Amino acid sequence: MTFTGTGFSMVSNGMLLAENEPGRIFGLDAQLLFDILIQGLAVFLLFIFLSYILIEPVKKILNDRQNKIQNDIASAAKDREDAAKLKAEYDEKIKKADDEAGEILSAARKKAVKNEEAIVAEAKEEAARIINRANQEAVLEKNKVKDEVKQEIIGVATVMAGKFVEGSMDDAKQAALIDETLKEMGDDTWLSK
Repeated sequence: MTFTGTGFSMVSNGMLLAENEPGRIFGLDAQLLFDILIQGLAVFLLFIFLSYILIEPVKKILNDRQNKIQNDIASAAKDREDAAKLKAEYDEKIKKADDEAGEILSAARKKAVKNEEAIVAEAKEEAARIINRANQEAVLEKNKVKDEVKQEIIGVATVMAGKFVEGSMDDAKQAALIDETLKEMGDDTWLSK
C-alpha cells in the first residue's frame, strides 16, 4: 500500500518509510530512534529491576544452598574424623578390656593353682594325721590286746596252778614250778606280742 502525496510509503511489516527525505537512514526518523532508545532504556531498567527483585534472591538462595552444602560437607568430614577418633578410642578401650580380662583370668588361674596346692597340702596333712592317729590307735589296741592276753594267761595259769596245788603240791614245789614257768616264758614273750 502506498500513500501518495504525503511522501510516505507503507511497507508490508507496517513501518512507514520516508521517501526521499534527507538525513534519514533507512527511513528512520529521530522520533523513532528516540522511542527505540526509551524502550531499550525501559527494558534495561526493567531487566535491572527484575534482576534485583528476582535474580538477586535466586542468587542468594543458590549461594545459601552452596554454603549449606559446603558446611554439610565440612560437617560430614568433621563427623567422619570424630567417628574415626571414637572408633580408635573404643578399639583401644576394647583392647585394654581384653588385656585386663586376660590379666584377671591369669590371676584367677594362679589363685586357683595356689588354692589347689593348699587344698592338696591340707589333704596330705590330714591324711598324715589320720594315719598317725590310726597307727597310735593300733599301737594302743595292740598293747591293750597284749595286756588282755597277759591277764588271760595269768588267769588261766592261776586257775591251773590252783587246781594243781590243791591236788598234790606243797608250797616249795609250787614256788619252784612258777619260777620255772616264768623262766621258760621269759620277759620277751610278754613284750613282743
